Amino acid sequence: MNKSRLEAFSDGVLAIIITIMVLELRVPEGHQLSDLLADWPKFLAYVISFIYIGIYWNNHHHLLATVKRINGSVMWANLFLLFWLSLLPWLTAWVGESHFAAVPMSVYAFDLLLCGAAFSLLEQAIIRADRRNSLLAEAVEGSTREKLSLAGYVTALIAPLLGVLGVYLSGLLIVAIALMWVVPDRRIERVLARANAQTNE
Repeated sequence: MNKSRLEAFSDGVLAIIITIMVLELRVPEGHQLSDLLADWPKFLAYVISFIYIGIYWNNHHHLLATVKRINGSVMWANLFLLFWLSLLPWLTAWVGESHFAAVPMSVYAFDLLLCGAAFSLLEQAIIRADRRNSLLAEAVEGSTREKLSLAGYVTALIAPLLGVLGVYLSGLLIVAIALMWVVPDRRIERVLARANAQTNE
């Protein structure tokens, strides 16, 4: 199966997710800077979610650069990832409206945990779909950053339920994990560069 339709569909869904999120930002009722600043929780929640969508789009692009063959399992794994990502606009609005209350923060972290798990499942589905293509398997071997991210999401999920300080800890963890992934996955870039160099020799 050709990966181009999967790639185009994924790009379209991610673009729609960002569009829905920005449409959740309402125009302030007043005309003063203070009226704009009053909605800072909604804007901050939007910025964080936008960065996460950007991270997934970027790493999804890198991931598919290694792909030569896909199958039905890869397509379903990709849809599973897109499903959890598509909930971000809804949860972003809830977190912003609630001013980062404990339960919305915990549910938001739970969704991010499932997004991370779904991305790992997609990686494994791609590896199983084409055993002859070892590029991705080589790139994701010993995935410390993924394990740290999942552990951080679990902590961010539980922390808000422990009190006000837990809400701050959850927010810090969510931002820290995003910063950890802002730089695209260099392992895939290195593996692809090495494969291209071997081909050109």
